[in-house]
Amino acid sequence: MQIETEREIMTDRRRRVDPHVLGLVIASLLAVWHALWAALVWLGVAQTLLDFVFELHMIAPVYHVQPFQWRIAAGLVLFTAAVGYLAGWMIGFVWGLLGMDESADRV
Repeated sequence: MQIETEREIMTDRRRRVDPHVLGLVIASLLAVWHALWAALVWLGVAQTLLDFVFELHMIAPVYHVQPFQWRIAAGLVLFTAAVGYLAGWMIGFVWGLLGMDESADRV
């Protein structure tokens, strides 16, 4: 049995961040979140939920949810997925550039 140093333990915790994979993860999260919002609009409960959340924050509700439209809902999901992918890819790329990825030191 080998005793690991603190540096080895920290190196194990910092895995390589693949920009493509991180982009896909963030894109998926944003797309699903906005698809759920579109589903709430389609079901007709989005306005009630929005009013409730504003009231919880002690804010007078000022927004009005428009009627559901498939084209706009698809655009919302696709746009947020694209923005999420781009943001995730850039974060992963910068992560690697800044040397936050210590797995390159391992052989």
